[in-house]
Amino acid sequence: MRKYLSDAGLASRVVVDSAGTHDYHVGCPPDPRAQAAARKRGYDLSSLRARQITQADFQQFDLLIGMDFNNLEVLQRLCPPAQKGKLGLLMAYAQRHNATVVHDPYYRGGKDFELVLSYIEDGCMGLMQSLVAHGALSG
Repeated sequence: MRKYLSDAGLASRVVVDSAGTHDYHVGCPPDPRAQAAARKRGYDLSSLRARQITQADFQQFDLLIGMDFNNLEVLQRLCPPAQKGKLGLLMAYAQRHNATVVHDPYYRGGKDFELVLSYIEDGCMGLMQSLVAHGALSG
């Protein structure tokens, strides 16, 4: 998402962050297979570290996007009622792939990391276009 925003000259308008719904791997870098797939496409994930979602995230961010139904369920459970409209799924914004969710490739092979990255790119591009189309990034 950061790359798309940067390429569109919108990076200064949006704060992008990532957080897990569980405390697995907090403080750790992304899976080496994810880093390898990303590196092939020109993304450097080496400085990223996992963190778990916090209550402050529901106040700080305008959108909280889950990758799958399990993530969305946890977000819904943790989310204050007044913030529920901020929740969604990334693939709702996808334009090229007809998938409902981004499945976790952790217990799968390298090709699954490539597919997941394609889904994420599609969803992120669609999300950015949706934000622009709805005036969320206008001056």
